[in-house]
Amino acid sequence: MRRVVGIHEEDVLGKAYDARLVRWLWRWVRPYRGWMAVSFVLFVLVAAAQLLQPYLIKVAIDRYMVPGRSSGLPGIAALFLLSLVAEFVFRYLEITCLERTGQGVVFDLRTAVFARLQRLPAAFFDRNPVGRLVTRVTTDIESLNELFASGVVTVLGDFIKLIGIIAVMLWMNTRLALVTFAVIPIMLVLSALFRIRLRDAYRSLRLRLARINAFLNESISGMKLVQLFRRQERNYREFEALNRAHRDVDLGSVRYDSFFSAVVEWVGTLSVALIIWYGGGHIISGAITFGVLVAFIEYTQRFFVPIRELSTKYTVMQSAMASTERLLALFEQPEEPGALVIAGGRDQAAFPRSDRRGALEFDNVWFHYVEGEDVLRGVSFSVEPGAKIGIVGLTGSGKSTLIKLLVRLYEPTSGRILLDGTDIRTFDPSGLRRRIGVVLQDSVLFRGTISSNLTLGDPGISRQEIESACRSVQIDRFIRSLPGGYDHEIQPRGSNLSSGQKQLLAFARAIAFDPEILVLDEATSSVDPVTEARIQTAMQAVTRERTSLIVAHRLTTLAAVDRILVLHHGALREEGTHNELLARGGLYTRLYRYQIRDAEGRADAV
Repeated sequence: MRRVVGIHEEDVLGKAYDARLVRWLWRWVRPYRGWMAVSFVLFVLVAAAQLLQPYLIKVAIDRYMVPGRSSGLPGIAALFLLSLVAEFVFRYLEITCLERTGQGVVFDLRTAVFARLQRLPAAFFDRNPVGRLVTRVTTDIESLNELFASGVVTVLGDFIKLIGIIAVMLWMNTRLALVTFAVIPIMLVLSALFRIRLRDAYRSLRLRLARINAFLNESISGMKLVQLFRRQERNYREFEALNRAHRDVDLGSVRYDSFFSAVVEWVGTLSVALIIWYGGGHIISGAITFGVLVAFIEYTQRFFVPIRELSTKYTVMQSAMASTERLLALFEQPEEPGALVIAGGRDQAAFPRSDRRGALEFDNVWFHYVEGEDVLRGVSFSVEPGAKIGIVGLTGSGKSTLIKLLVRLYEPTSGRILLDGTDIRTFDPSGLRRRIGVVLQDSVLFRGTISSNLTLGDPGISRQEIESACRSVQIDRFIRSLPGGYDHEIQPRGSNLSSGQKQLLAFARAIAFDPEILVLDEATSSVDPVTEARIQTAMQAVTRERTSLIVAHRLTTLAAVDRILVLHHGALREEGTHNELLARGGLYTRLYRYQIRDAEGRADAV
């Protein structure tokens, strides 16, 4: 019975070879089936050239060497040389076609995996470490390239070669062939035993590699924190343990592989010994010729070459099947929900821009990340178009969750959220998010120019619009002072900018898209007071004609808002203006007084 696991799990999902996996993989191979067919034909031609060579040796010995005639030897030698040249040419073409197939499949699949990752819901990334997802896009897909380069086609070709060798040997001398094949049952038993061991070893190897990737991603991304808290030695020990586990599993697979190869070599040598023992006696009695004996030895050695390589090819195929299991599990993950059809819902295609005002309503919204642990509990409130609403509360009260639900990173467990009177679930997420500008506490910038980070590749945003947005948040002068100005290169995650500069760029990016609704989620918590004052001044103009939701810990940030919502343990406890809430003497008053005392304490300390 197939066990369902998360994509982050590296456990066995099914059989080593599963028709379902093969059918899914064939979808990606189908466009390159012509290349695979040519590869297979070329492999058959390579095998034919290889099969011809021992027979030419037999002919040379029996017809010319033993009788003492040299007249025909140059012709045989020429044919032998021609077969070697043919083998070389066909082998070159075969490998080229296989690599063309493998690289084509890898390109298509890697592109599809990346596209799929971008369509998965936020909850998926909460459950899955980045390092393991990187393993899917890199290591798992690359193992499929190995499958085509040295796996499936060559295995089929090897079987054809083995059948050809068996047929030729039976045609030359049936009894001697049967003696030679007497060791095959031993090989079948050994292959079955090692197949199981190698399968388990290589699945364990993939698990260890994924753990290493995940640990490296976390450690390198958080290197500043590691150094600040002097965790280098502890991280080193943890990585050493992970690396040692990977090494031990890898060495275990190497031991199985090496022992299997050694056993195959020994069985092959035993087969040659049987040929010499049985065939030698028949040469003396005149039952067979010396050329037949030499050809049998050559064919036997060629017979065991693909068997010796079987463990390697089996390893490649096992690795590819294990990777296919995980890739298929990734593609089976449900995508982010699109526009849902809801009774009484409005057709968003017929929703003209002139009707868009930015009115919001949360109607009895409940939500949980984990079953039975509600984060929001029946939250209801409405926001008039153009209003500025502050949202406050202790950590874990559900403030950021409200924003995630608003932009459909998650769906409410129950209740609904309305935008201009329409349930947001009837909007396509991309269309909904185009109407909402979000500035988060941890602003993300990508490698590229400042201009590309502000437009994010949207051709609908002009240079004049991004410059206007930057002037509105008072960062235009700083950008123009940089080498290249708006074409200045930003390092990954904006490492060559300060926190305040990155946050101002995030503000400018949100404004450049001209959203109807602006959401600031702790957007000024990581900037200094001077930068915060600049942002506050700029936001007076920026939010004037936009519906604005401002999530804040610093209550001073909410001085100019129209109304404040106070959340506590996922419920809306208080609602009103700053003065109304202070006069009420409730939770907001306690939060405000605590911050005032804390600020005064810091001032006294200075």
